[in-house]
Amino acid sequence: MKTRWKSLTSMLLITGLLAGCGTAKPESTTQNSSQPSSEGTAAASESGEITVYSAIEEEQIKTYLTSFKSQYPDIKVNIVRDSTGIMTAKLIAEKDNPQADVIWGLAATSLLVMDDQDMLEPYAPKGVDQVLPEFKDKSSVPKWVGIDIWETAIIVNKVEMEKRHLAIPQSYEDLVKPEYKGLIAMPDPASSGTGYLTVNALIQLYGKDKAWSFMDKLHENMMVYTHSGSKPAKMAASGEVPIGISYGYSGIQEQKKGSPIEVIFPTEGSGWDMEANALVKKKEMKPEAKLFLDWAISAEPMKEYNKNYAILSIKQEGTTIPDGYSKDPVSQLSKLDLYQAARDRESVLEEWTTKYASKSEPKK
Repeated sequence: MKTRWKSLTSMLLITGLLAGCGTAKPESTTQNSSQPSSEGTAAASESGEITVYSAIEEEQIKTYLTSFKSQYPDIKVNIVRDSTGIMTAKLIAEKDNPQADVIWGLAATSLLVMDDQDMLEPYAPKGVDQVLPEFKDKSSVPKWVGIDIWETAIIVNKVEMEKRHLAIPQSYEDLVKPEYKGLIAMPDPASSGTGYLTVNALIQLYGKDKAWSFMDKLHENMMVYTHSGSKPAKMAASGEVPIGISYGYSGIQEQKKGSPIEVIFPTEGSGWDMEANALVKKKEMKPEAKLFLDWAISAEPMKEYNKNYAILSIKQEGTTIPDGYSKDPVSQLSKLDLYQAARDRESVLEEWTTKYASKSEPKK
């Protein structure tokens, strides 16, 4: 891996990142650069076709895209969607012959890996000056821009736990108690961004040696590692597994459907990552792709992101903390260095796969 990494610790535990605390006003089909100027924007066609690679949940994509389709009805948007790890691997595999025009809602750690491989084209979308500094590349013309944060949560089926006369775990440390042997599902970090952000949190929380020892114990309690970040929450909701390590949004959605679950944010601090956007570097970059990135941080999609996530990259009037999240969601995040997470990604995934992939579900 190249050595162009910036020296920056992503310390987001500041009140300025809390959705709702600011007052600034920022101006398809689905399958499973340069500084902008008025001239460049005007040159962008309002008809055409773009391919967008995304790890955003399928149920969110349709809702999010409503305002784009309303503004640009003649631009066809082909969404290619998969989990973070699979989408990242696909993009890297296509490095020499890129198929995507835009990356939308992929983990910032994945985009940092791609930036290090010179796969991203600098582009400052309209309104990027209103994006909080911690949510974007530090270059004068950013290569990636974040939109929101998602974090580790423990999703617990209360009925299943009562049947077994077990207490509801509140922390990572609780999850390695012997009474939970065979009762936990967690995302495979090689496939899922939620899996990786959780593993990364453990490594940065405990240090590498202690973290691997901890994960050895956690592995003993694991029923299965899934290839989807949301699947453990769905398994817990259905009672297929009593405890799912997933992420907050997924558990909260299952709770809203009436499932007998509790959504726990670990007391040590949740692992987290950003959903972020970027322009794919290729020989011919479509102006419609830049229009899409302009739209993706504009007011309407930001309102939609806020319906699902508590921490946004742009502070707006009227933003809220959605039901189910911590009252102070920023303070419950672990202190993480995303650049370190990206730097270590390959080696961590290799070691994790060697140690624990025997319990991963079969790939489709």
